Amino acid sequence: MKKPVIIAVGGGSASGKTTVVEKIIDRFHQKNVTVIRHDDYYKNQSDMPMKERRKVNYDHPFSLDNDLMYEQILKLIKGESVVKPTYDFENHTRSETTQTVYPTDILILEGILIMEDKRIRDLSDIKLYVTADDDLRFIRRLKRDLEERGRTMKSVIQQYLSTVKPMHFAFVKPTKRYADVIIPNDKDHEVAVDLIVTKINSIINN
Repeated sequence: MKKPVIIAVGGGSASGKTTVVEKIIDRFHQKNVTVIRHDDYYKNQSDMPMKERRKVNYDHPFSLDNDLMYEQILKLIKGESVVKPTYDFENHTRSETTQTVYPTDILILEGILIMEDKRIRDLSDIKLYVTADDDLRFIRRLKRDLEERGRTMKSVIQQYLSTVKPMHFAFVKPTKRYADVIIPNDKDHEVAVDLIVTKINSIINN
C-alpha cells in the first residue's frame, strides 16, 4: 500500500473544521477516507479528581499526547492498523472505549492545534486552516458544549474567557502561517473544497 494522502485541518474552536472535513469526505468513497481527531489524544486524567480535571487548560499543546498520535500516524503510513483512544468530554478524561483504525488512501487529521507540532506538520501533504469570526465561533461553541458535552452555560463562558480565547491567540491562530489554504467558514467554501479535492486526486494519481 502506498503512503496515504495526509490532510491536516486546523483552526479555532468551533470555526467549522468538521464541516469542511465532511465536505471533503463527501467527494470520496467513505472506505477510502479515515478521520482522526486530535481531541481524542487528550491525556488520560483518570487518576485526578474531577475538580482538578476541570482546571486543566485543554487549549494548551501540553494537554495533548502528540507522541502517541505521531506514533500511530506512522503506523498507518506503513499500512498497519492502530487502536486509537477516544475522549470522554463529560468526565474530562480518556474513555474506556477505543477505536481500531485501518489504513486508507486518505487520512484527515483534525484539531485546533493539529499544525502546532512540527512532526505532524511534516507528515501532512495538505495543510488547511479554517477561520471564522470570533463571536460566531463562541456562539457555536456555547451551543455545542451545552447540547453535546453536558456543560453548563457558566462553565462554558468561564472556560472560554480563561483559556480558550487567550490560548487561541497564543497557540492556535499562529499556526495559520503553516497552512497551504486558508478557508473562511463564514462564507461559502465550495471553491476551496473543489481545489483541495483536485489536489488530493492529483497526489493519489501520481
